[in-house]
Amino acid sequence: MQYSISQVAKASGVSARMLRHYDAIGLLTPASVAENGYRWYGRLELLRLQRILLLRRLGLGLAEIGAVLGEQVDEAAALRGHLAQLEAERRRLDRVIATVEETITDLGHARIDDPDRFFAGLRKDSAAMRRSYRETFGEEAAETFDAARAAQDGLTAADYRHAAAQGAALFRRLAAVMRSGAAPEDAAALDAVAEHYRSVTRFWQPTAAAYAALGGLYLDDPRQRQLAERADPELPAWLARAIAAYARVRLVPPLGKA
Repeated sequence: MQYSISQVAKASGVSARMLRHYDAIGLLTPASVAENGYRWYGRLELLRLQRILLLRRLGLGLAEIGAVLGEQVDEAAALRGHLAQLEAERRRLDRVIATVEETITDLGHARIDDPDRFFAGLRKDSAAMRRSYRETFGEEAAETFDAARAAQDGLTAADYRHAAAQGAALFRRLAAVMRSGAAPEDAAALDAVAEHYRSVTRFWQPTAAAYAALGGLYLDDPRQRQLAERADPELPAWLARAIAAYARVRLVPPLGKA
């Protein structure tokens, strides 16, 4: 017994257009095609369509299904390959989920319940930070700090929450590199510190010596040290050394060059 394309479409839930596409790519050829162009399907074709639909539900693409049905690979091998892809995607999604969860946590920690008190505290912290910069780097750095602070005058509490979350994420990435076993002088550590350096240069272009001294603040300045310690208690000392190495290796020009 044979069935028309419309009958097969109705019974299988696959549109006639898709059945024609399966025919065009050699995935499901009708048992016969009448002179008027009508396609007819028999029992073998319906069984093949059943396998196609099963493999599609399992997530295989049409090319993979064609390979299975063409006996280039068996179904188990194809499904093992597909399973490996799904597991890789799951690992990727797990990393994305972890990042989102950490960001939510960061934003929660940065929650500002009383904006008036927050901005009053921010002004106090900024004044202390300016003194620290002036004592460490000189008046020019203090003036740069003033310019950066002026550029932030229009920021809202939400802006500060977002910036705090970004900063916490950066320290987590640096801590992850540290925990991977990278020494502060290793290329992996220097590559990670490059992101920290770029964040600094949005407001200030420190010399190599000034950037190395900035790393020392993660040991000597309680507020800066606390920011790094939230990611890992061992991060301040490692980061100070890594920043010094970055300044020495990547910021100081080779001998003979300006």
